[in-house]
Amino acid sequence: MAPPSSTGPLLSRVPIRVRLTAAFALATAVVLTGAGLFVYVQLRGDLDESIDDALRARARAVAASGAGGEADREDGFTRVLGSGERLVEGAGGASGPLLSTAERGRAARGPVLFERDVAGIDGTARILARPGRESTVVAVGRSLQDRDETLAGLIAAFAVGGPLAIVLASLFGYGLAAGAMRPVEAMRRRAAEVSLTDGEERLPLPDARDEVHALGATLNEMLGRLRASFERERQFVADASHELRTPVAVVKTELEAALRADDLGPESRESLVAAVEECDSLAQLAEDLLVLARSADGKLPVRPERLDVAELLGGVRERFADRAAERGRGIRVDAPAGLVLEADPLRLRQALANLVDNALRHGEGEVVLCARGAGGETELEVSDCGGGFGDLSDDVFERFVRGDAARTSGGAGLGLAIVRAVAEAHGGTAAAAPGSGASVCLRLPVSGSSRRPLLPSRQ
Repeated sequence: MAPPSSTGPLLSRVPIRVRLTAAFALATAVVLTGAGLFVYVQLRGDLDESIDDALRARARAVAASGAGGEADREDGFTRVLGSGERLVEGAGGASGPLLSTAERGRAARGPVLFERDVAGIDGTARILARPGRESTVVAVGRSLQDRDETLAGLIAAFAVGGPLAIVLASLFGYGLAAGAMRPVEAMRRRAAEVSLTDGEERLPLPDARDEVHALGATLNEMLGRLRASFERERQFVADASHELRTPVAVVKTELEAALRADDLGPESRESLVAAVEECDSLAQLAEDLLVLARSADGKLPVRPERLDVAELLGGVRERFADRAAERGRGIRVDAPAGLVLEADPLRLRQALANLVDNALRHGEGEVVLCARGAGGETELEVSDCGGGFGDLSDDVFERFVRGDAARTSGGAGLGLAIVRAVAEAHGGTAAAAPGSGASVCLRLPVSGSSRRPLLPSRQ
């Protein structure tokens, strides 16, 4: 079996317009070579025919007069040969023998044309020998130097003009290829900006009803189907999460009412407490799903307000203080006084609450809420002294991603996805910071330079 050729993969890495230009240049070179060969052969044939006609006319004249006379050109010559190679008449600059014995015998029976070098004649000579009067042979000849110079000039013209024509044709071909690929490039640029949440954006179509137009129309139809499917899925998640909140709240209320009864045994009370906690988890899951449905493509609407960062972090600490104390852990705030930023307080509290909840569920030691200014950004970091994210550090912000420990301690794997959605809605980023323990850092612009949909302030 022959080894696989590497030409295919090599060519596949070359841009299309370069391949088209190379193909155009190759085709031009083949056409020019074929045209040059045709012109060369045709011109040589015409020149030889003209020379032969002149030689035949001269030979007929000499044969009719029986005398050599004068050569018709300076580069021509005439010989009248008798028997035994005897020279009867001669004219021109040729010297030495012209015909061999065999050639003279053939010439005595009919006209013979041949080419050879002749002493006294520049270049190769073309000779016509034919029967003359009284058993003589008339031989007339002419130098082919002019013909060869003409043909050499033609070859030189093609050698100089051919590459120049190929270069010009390649530039022209590259321009044509670039023009042909311009609609494709326009569609590519628009495709990089198209969002599934915007039902108005379409790929631009060229005016010509060609294959590129058909491709763009097909892609626009596919884009419409994807948008419709995406919208159905998003609406389903939003409706499901919205509908879940009411029955979960009703069940939680009933369970809390049952807990207030005095005739419950220890086991029954423990079961009801566990049921209430599960209701809280379901309510949080429904709220997270609703937020993620609203934050499709990262465009979560926000209502920015001017916030004091220390007060914001202090409020989050107070919210989880009792829960942390039950677990024998502490929550510390490390934020400089006077640090402010513009952000949606509800969304930002939700993101920070998810981080603190994640640290209390899966981390260890003290939970630290740290804030610091960094140029035009504010960094909010929540960290603990646990085992960190391990191999999931690159995927922790994906939806429903959970580590092995999280699978046995509750949670749906949506908390950090919510954190990222909130950060991106404010024009910022969320990242898992390297080091020991689990540490997540939110970087938000101080001036609220969000490019996300903004809602009016609540103030």
